[in-house]
Amino acid sequence: MTWNEFLARVQAAWPQVGWMDVLPALLAGALTIIVIKVSLRLLVQRLRKLSARTHTAADDGFVSVLERTNGGLIWIIGLLVGLNMLPLDDRWHGRVSQLWFAVVALQIGLWGQQAVTQVLAAQQLRHGGGPALSASATLLSWGLRGALWVIVVLAVLSNLGVNITAFVASLGIGGIAVALAVQNILGDLFASLAIAVDKPFEVGDSVTVGNVTGTVERVGLKTTRIRALGGEQIVMSNAELLKQTVANFKRLQTRRVAFVFGITYDTPADEVAALPQLVKEIIQADPQLEFARAHFKGFGDSSLDFEVVYRVKDADYDLYMDRQQALNLALLRALQQRGIEFAFPTRTVNIAGGLPPVTVQRGDAEPVPAAG
Repeated sequence: MTWNEFLARVQAAWPQVGWMDVLPALLAGALTIIVIKVSLRLLVQRLRKLSARTHTAADDGFVSVLERTNGGLIWIIGLLVGLNMLPLDDRWHGRVSQLWFAVVALQIGLWGQQAVTQVLAAQQLRHGGGPALSASATLLSWGLRGALWVIVVLAVLSNLGVNITAFVASLGIGGIAVALAVQNILGDLFASLAIAVDKPFEVGDSVTVGNVTGTVERVGLKTTRIRALGGEQIVMSNAELLKQTVANFKRLQTRRVAFVFGITYDTPADEVAALPQLVKEIIQADPQLEFARAHFKGFGDSSLDFEVVYRVKDADYDLYMDRQQALNLALLRALQQRGIEFAFPTRTVNIAGGLPPVTVQRGDAEPVPAAG
């Protein structure tokens, strides 16, 4: 098509428009483009200087959203301003109005997309940016941006006169069909999002889920991988994992420990009464332990039973085992110094016929005659 043919077609479409009308329209459009670009640049520079003085992320995000203004859309706005100045008929003015709506909706969509990105990035930075949050942030970003653009497209189609009711209904039916087909996958995806937001555990935490105990290695969009104590890797569905009770040992601040020991029945009552205080002194002598209680619990089958409760001030498991070992040795030495013996399972058997009773001890090769 030659230039003359193009001008002829334009003249045929807009016979009421003369060259004296086109020149002011071009100038108005060019001036609109220059004003918008210069104003936007000055506004962004001003806001960037102001945001540098504050410690909040909101102003930085607002500047980032403004920078997402599309240059091509600014040119289209200038063109539309020029077209509005032309003496067009009502049909063409209606089309220009529809283009105005489409351009504004498209720019709002671009701003909204950038705002979603900024908000999710701020949340990820605030929570440490772990792999679980990164994957779920990506999923959430896709969902929010998809919903945003669906709304923009539907709004533009509605403004163009398209009946979107049937279209939305078909989308709803199709969405239900897709959701039913991939409900298990979607369940795991949203479970991954729940793990990232609620944070019942993070990568590196030591957890127990059902009969599985180990360290969380990775939280993906569909599965979570746990390195078990035996060395094998356990892969669990996110949805199934959240249906179970999760014990997170990394969240321990102190470790509560309860243990029981027994002494023989021939221990004098005064020594029995003094034992809780002795245990208390042993525990309080260790600066990493906090005494809770110690009691003569009751009479066992072959022992006088004591129950002791204390807390380790650090949640580290190795430290707990070290302190428990030290406590056991200290208690063993203290009882040996007092001549008190730890009990072990014994049973006295009375034999008919006048024979002396026999005490059977676990581990004895032969019965031991009972005293008396």
